[in-house]
Amino acid sequence: MEIILLGAIIVIALVLFITEFFPIDVTALVVLGLLLIFGLVTPEQSLSGFSNPAVITIGCLFIMSYALQKSHVLEYVIININKIIDQSQTLGMAVYLFCIGIASAVVNNTAIVAIFMPVTIRLADKYNISPSKVLIPLSYAAILGGTLTLVGTSTNLIVNSVLVVSTGESLGMLEFAKFGIIKFVVGLIYIFTIGHKLLPSRVAKSSSITDYSLDGYLTEFKINENSPLCGRTLLDRKINENYDVIVLDVLRGGEIITSNLRSLILKEGDVLFVKGSFENFQRLKEIENLALLTDEKLTQEELEQEDHILAECLVTDNSELIGQTLQEANFRRTFGSFVLAIRREGEVIRRKLTQFILKPFDTLLVYGPKDRINQLSSREGFIVLGKVDASLDSHPLWWLSIFTILFAVIMAIFKIIPIVVGVILGVIALLLARVITPNEAYSSIHWQVIIVIAAFLPMGAAIQKTGLDKDIGLFITNIITMFPDHLIPYILLAVIYLITMLLTEIASNVATAIIMTPITLKLAEQASYEPLPFIFAVCYAASASFITPVGYQTNLMVFGPGGYKYSDYIKVGLPLGLILWIVSVIVIPMIWEFKKVVG
Repeated sequence: MEIILLGAIIVIALVLFITEFFPIDVTALVVLGLLLIFGLVTPEQSLSGFSNPAVITIGCLFIMSYALQKSHVLEYVIININKIIDQSQTLGMAVYLFCIGIASAVVNNTAIVAIFMPVTIRLADKYNISPSKVLIPLSYAAILGGTLTLVGTSTNLIVNSVLVVSTGESLGMLEFAKFGIIKFVVGLIYIFTIGHKLLPSRVAKSSSITDYSLDGYLTEFKINENSPLCGRTLLDRKINENYDVIVLDVLRGGEIITSNLRSLILKEGDVLFVKGSFENFQRLKEIENLALLTDEKLTQEELEQEDHILAECLVTDNSELIGQTLQEANFRRTFGSFVLAIRREGEVIRRKLTQFILKPFDTLLVYGPKDRINQLSSREGFIVLGKVDASLDSHPLWWLSIFTILFAVIMAIFKIIPIVVGVILGVIALLLARVITPNEAYSSIHWQVIIVIAAFLPMGAAIQKTGLDKDIGLFITNIITMFPDHLIPYILLAVIYLITMLLTEIASNVATAIIMTPITLKLAEQASYEPLPFIFAVCYAASASFITPVGYQTNLMVFGPGGYKYSDYIKVGLPLGLILWIVSVIVIPMIWEFKKVVG
């Protein structure tokens, strides 16, 4: 009965993760509550995730990554590398992506993409290529680089945590690099050969501050009392011809009018949904005496400000705006700018912006004073795309952000102190030296990720307690035993990798790692093999999220700015995923041999 209950809970969890019916942290808490209600975990086990060393390590790494991001060290280094090698576009991008991958080995890869997305867009401008040609490679390089070390990605830490609890054994800091570097090189070769040809050139120009155009965006205008449009038609005023805009719909008294618009006699209070450029929006507003409807009306003084600029701003997953509307967040007053449009997963939101609930990685088209836009770039929770400046932070101890990360990693490599101790000491050093403030430390932690991991970790204990891992293991082993004995471990490895890879594309990679690790341990036990090669297969496959934008946060981050479609990820990522699957099945046993368990 317990197995049936747990199986049902896992199915519910996967459905909720896939559909995003609830935010993923709420889903994780719901799952934890169900495990408690049905007695599948004890109260002590339910809380164990919040004190788990992996969770604490991930939280501290978020803080240390923010300190590094604040110092602008990585942007500074990369920009100067490209100044040296900019004679060759291919060589420059290869070195660029290689450096990003190496940085992702010790810094949270979400933070890496946040740091380098504006720099990457600048490089696209420099080489006069579409951002859609370079942003997916940026995400893939960060994902591949995360597989090089224990701390490179949260899934490695999670698998290691479950392994320690189950067997008492721990994976080494650089143990992942044995195959990770092969996977990384194969991935980069693919990106610069097959992948480059498959990548779309969908966005002709980058979304930088100076070059971004509002063409294709839509906004709302309300007809004022003394507007020349009152009692006239669009055709009478030659709106389309005079202003080079298109009126798509008219809202009148709660009713949307979509037909015969050019001959419709307009009234005071009518709302026009207009498509066009920002410059034409300004002329239309001024000459026809219309009110621009955003989160707040623009004043004439604001529209005439010469220091006002246009920028795309990506909302990250730890932004204070998540779950709020622009109206609720009082965006106009808080940030000194207003939002003209919102882009989500390739779709431009054109109506009722003030009532639109924001989600992670929405892209806001922001208009406001240059200094306020620049302030957004340094604010936690936002990435201003097109930012080109990169200089070392003025804090005299900016170098400490690098030292603390290296200290924690080196101490863990030589097993002097555990990685969790190293990162805690690193955070303390950053706080004491005032490189970051306590408020910055708290706000830099992606609490949604922390809650998901901490709340879902007891699932591993529940799987082992109920014997679900045993039943699934027996089902799979009964199938693979039909093959010759010498092929069984290879088939088992291939099945584990493939299931993990596919599951992580549609559900949370955290959930995938937690579910697959105890099952993999039981599979190895039932097949009478030591678990190490199979456990590494779970680690690498759980981080092999290339096929869908929702498979990994970094893919979702570049989705909007790159102008991508879901099909782009399938077209580019599916071959890469299959290639790495085949390479993994061949190479992993060469590094970690299949060893029979005697007795």
